[in-house]
Amino acid sequence: MKTANPSQLGISELLPTPRGVALALMTACRQEDITISEISKLIQTDPALSGRLIKKANMTGLSTRTITSVPDAIARVGLNAVKQLAMGFSLIDQYQIGTCNQFDYQQFWSHSLLMAIASQELVKSTRLCSPDELFACGLMARIGCLALATIYPEKYSELLEKQTPDLTLIDLEKQFLQTNHNELTAAILNNYGFPQIFVESIYYHETPEESCFSEGSRPYQIVHLLYMAKLIADFGLSPESEQNKYTTELMLLGGKMSLDTESLGLFIDHVIKDWQTWGELLKIPAAELPPFHKIINNPIARPESTVDKFSLRILIVEDEPSNLVLVEELLSRILGHTVFTACNGKEALSLAVEVLPHIVITDWLMPVMDGLKLTQSLRATDWGQNLYIIMMTSLDDEEEVIEAFDAGVDDYVTKPINIREFRARLRAAWHYRKLQESWERDHEQLKRFTAELAVTNRKLEHIALTDMLTELPNRRAGTEALSKAWNDTGRSNQQMFVILIDIDHFKKINDTYGHAIGDQVLKKIAAAFRAIGRKNDVFFRIGGEEFMAIHLNDDTDAKPAVLFAERLRQHIAALQINIDSFHMKISISMGIAIKEKNMKTEDQLLSAADKALYAAKKTGRNKTCLFIDNKIVDCNSN
Repeated sequence: MKTANPSQLGISELLPTPRGVALALMTACRQEDITISEISKLIQTDPALSGRLIKKANMTGLSTRTITSVPDAIARVGLNAVKQLAMGFSLIDQYQIGTCNQFDYQQFWSHSLLMAIASQELVKSTRLCSPDELFACGLMARIGCLALATIYPEKYSELLEKQTPDLTLIDLEKQFLQTNHNELTAAILNNYGFPQIFVESIYYHETPEESCFSEGSRPYQIVHLLYMAKLIADFGLSPESEQNKYTTELMLLGGKMSLDTESLGLFIDHVIKDWQTWGELLKIPAAELPPFHKIINNPIARPESTVDKFSLRILIVEDEPSNLVLVEELLSRILGHTVFTACNGKEALSLAVEVLPHIVITDWLMPVMDGLKLTQSLRATDWGQNLYIIMMTSLDDEEEVIEAFDAGVDDYVTKPINIREFRARLRAAWHYRKLQESWERDHEQLKRFTAELAVTNRKLEHIALTDMLTELPNRRAGTEALSKAWNDTGRSNQQMFVILIDIDHFKKINDTYGHAIGDQVLKKIAAAFRAIGRKNDVFFRIGGEEFMAIHLNDDTDAKPAVLFAERLRQHIAALQINIDSFHMKISISMGIAIKEKNMKTEDQLLSAADKALYAAKKTGRNKTCLFIDNKIVDCNSN
């Protein structure tokens, strides 16, 4: 990663910088002894910032409790994310307009906001980091573009006009400005105090294949997540005529994330809705888009020209009998197409709904409804967008022809009809229909492939995170769940307990009855765990006869966790396990640890639970011990 050096470029004083409370917040957060109370008071001096942070906190989905105060918002979102969001909101307020003529400031922030929301929603299904941090990353991912437009307004306008598919903006920036927006974004985010993992991921988010991150690593996942968020933002702000060029890649990326086409569509529709809500709050334009499923089923743009022959359904609309016979004869008997006829536009419109023709050949001047109004009526329907419409007219006036094309006509022929010219005109219609059918076939295949890929990925993910014998989540799933619970409780008021469970004398069961019986015992124990556990209690098999449970509650002491563990221990001890002709009783030992303030990582919490479990086994088994305040408590002693 190459980071720009603003001092060397002589632009340090010109970079976009947060002002007011956001700048004071950035400075305050650099003080080691700053308190949450002081941060809260600082934020509360800016009512707009306070309202935005409270709204952001209520969108995290961590709890059903509504946040109404700045201190609670900070506790839920996290101080680092609060600082990043404050800087982003401050820059939005300052740079709604600017002096770079070709730089669309409103579109820039609209794209940034949509990317922020998409990043936030995409990361929610993972345990990579806080959704609020990814929101800030998406919002600031292209801040280098704003910086260049601010520092070099005239030159940057020239570069924006010069860019083409073969001459990209980033190449032009490097050529004429000795830096590019990604290098400058990295420098700005470093200055703002963004964690390095986010800075590097943002730097490569436009071309993630250049990052060289190890596949499956945390930065690898973040950079690809940001890339998909950018693609969603590109899609959301693209003209209707260009949206289809993004949908194919979105469906393929969605498939890799276990999202079939329907799920992807619902996800993107949800993101667009949130984008519009935030757009109103921040006074940023956010366009209304049709549902994603409708966009992906839109017809492709009509290509021009040439030739191939296959049977088409053609509707001829003509009130002059001799012309009708001539055209019908040519199309039906000579060229072999299926032909339907109507005498005016109104009759044709009704017939078209019934037969759904591929091509409509209509006269212009007719009674009841003329060809121009028929064309406009057809184009007003979804299915009418796919039609190829040829206008027959005795008029050869340039203005009349332009009017016909503006109404939605694809081609025209003049009367009297020249058969050779007419056949030539049909070639474009044949070619268009053939390409359209090919696109529809490929599109359906892509949707099926995406759906199959999503199902396969879900199966593989389930297998990767599931112990196949007991069907409980496995050690890997337990490690991820432990990390997520640790982070979540760090932002909420919930208390976290870890319970390690070991089946007593399990080796003796294997030695006495054989491993096949031992496996059956493990399955029955796992079933008992599922039966007695509450909705939010998740059990994991982390070793041969070792299990783990994560227990969350709103209490401040360990009593509920101990009661839960004891109920579980007594339930297992009371079980009569019958397998084939063997009958046995089983007991378990458990170690409980509570997340305490002096613990810095989830590994310390796990180690504490392991010490408690060791004490339970060492002092007689079939008992529960608790690690709290750096000491072991026997929960079964009187």
